[in-house]
Amino acid sequence: MTTSELTLPQVRNQKAKKDRNRRVMGAGKQLHAGPVTYLVLTVFALLSLAPLVWTAVAASRTDHRLAETPPPLWFGGNLFKNLQAAWDQAGMGTAMFNSTVVAGTITIATVLFSTLAGFAFAKLRFRFSSVLLLLTIGTMMIPPQLAVVPLYLWMSHLGWSNQLQTVILPTLVTAFGTFFMRQYLVQALPTELIEAARVDGASSLRVVWHVVFPAARPAMAVLGLLTFVFAWNDFLWPIIALNQQNPTVQVALNSLGTGYVPDQAVIMAGALLGTLPLLIAFILFGKQIVGGIMQGAIKG
Repeated sequence: MTTSELTLPQVRNQKAKKDRNRRVMGAGKQLHAGPVTYLVLTVFALLSLAPLVWTAVAASRTDHRLAETPPPLWFGGNLFKNLQAAWDQAGMGTAMFNSTVVAGTITIATVLFSTLAGFAFAKLRFRFSSVLLLLTIGTMMIPPQLAVVPLYLWMSHLGWSNQLQTVILPTLVTAFGTFFMRQYLVQALPTELIEAARVDGASSLRVVWHVVFPAARPAMAVLGLLTFVFAWNDFLWPIIALNQQNPTVQVALNSLGTGYVPDQAVIMAGALLGTLPLLIAFILFGKQIVGGIMQGAIKG
């Protein structure tokens, strides 16, 4: 049958079918970035790496060379010497262990509790849920400096001064984490899926373990990474709650800046030591986190 013999509705149907096939074939093609895209990404990558590279360059030089003009732009030969000096002066062995315990515990607890609270606010119906959510969000507007004095008095009353639980306990769950997980689960977790699990006889624990956690896995990975970085880099509360005999990394690095003439090269070496665990975490888990985010985006 020729095109001239087709009726108008048949012609429209064929045209719509061709357009649909063209879109399907186009969706399967891999998109390729142009040279401008690569140029922009390269510039942003170099700007992002510049502070880290400069820290490594400064850590490999002497304090006298860093004071000269122009400053050094390439690596020197004192990197391992300065790293050893920073490790010994700041007691980085104890500090690394303490920071790993603190950041790891806070990350696990925050992800777990924030997911449970976010699920409750997103999918469960209970009295005053909206008011409680507003109160939770409202705590994010309070400056953390206002809570330092009462929090310190509370920890002193418990007899926890200069102990790691003083740093861990106040941040086991965060308002940001609860709100973040709530917003994600509202869209990513269908209510019908929960109802189907209930009909099949699943208990609340099984619903959380087999339905909520798998659906929330991408957001949990992102929240875990953000929480770990924040807990590792936290300085204000640990410097108040801990001393130099039982420090975290940031508290230990503070001791490198003391003295009449601080050695800038050793300080940079200490900063490099404190940054390495975060870089290792990104290298080891960055692919899984990005993959989880993309998986959640595709499901959404």
